[in-house]
Amino acid sequence: MDSSSADTGHVALELGRLLGPLRRAVLRATRNAEGLPDLPEAQIELLRALSAAPDGLAPREAAARLRIAPSTVSNLVRTMTAAGLVERISQPHDLRTVTLTASATARELLERYDSASTAALVTASAELPAADRAALAAAMPALDRLLLAMERQGAAAARQAAGQDRRGASAD
Repeated sequence: MDSSSADTGHVALELGRLLGPLRRAVLRATRNAEGLPDLPEAQIELLRALSAAPDGLAPREAAARLRIAPSTVSNLVRTMTAAGLVERISQPHDLRTVTLTASATARELLERYDSASTAALVTASAELPAADRAALAAAMPALDRLLLAMERQGAAAARQAAGQDRRGASAD
């Protein structure tokens, strides 16, 4: 293994080790600062997807955007509808078809989450040396590209798995 592969492996290991705890620390700080409800991250992500879609999303569209199983979306929607966070709108032309939207309460909660998480990150970042803040700012484009690469990799793996499932089903 050459040194650049070793460096890449080390960076990947450290990034994987830090992402979960960092995400949870931001979420904890956000909830504590605003007294926000303890929404699971999956619910927050679904609310973000629904809020970004002005006309709402069909459950399958939401699952595709979040890269999760439709049954997971169904379970989230059931819980979140009961909590008043998601609205299910039946289509007049087909009552079996629904569109999901984030409720006004959910949109307000997301604004509070975003505001509080930004404030928490600003406060924590201010404690860092200027060189660390500059390194974080410089890393943003690379992290965006890493996210896109991970999404492409996940989509390719899903296509491959679906192809194997079809071949396995036809072999039976």
